[in-house]
Amino acid sequence: MLMVSLLPLFQLEPGQRARIRQLMGMPDQVHRLEELGLRAGTTVEMVQPGSPCIVRLDGGKLCFRGNEAFSVLVQAGEDA
Repeated sequence: MLMVSLLPLFQLEPGQRARIRQLMGMPDQVHRLEELGLRAGTTVEMVQPGSPCIVRLDGGKLCFRGNEAFSVLVQAGEDA
């Protein structure tokens, strides 16, 4: 059985790519993240960790402030 290690989006290093695996939070919060393009299976690239956290997604950039990025769990590595 293969174990997949998930980590919060904010832990990625600049330039590191990862695949979104799970969105956590209240249903309206998760829906908002999905509206922004953050869906399970989507690949993101960390531009700037910290606050604000900036990620590249489908040619655009998204900015998270505070603990918003904690709601996005990703899988880093070759599968991203």
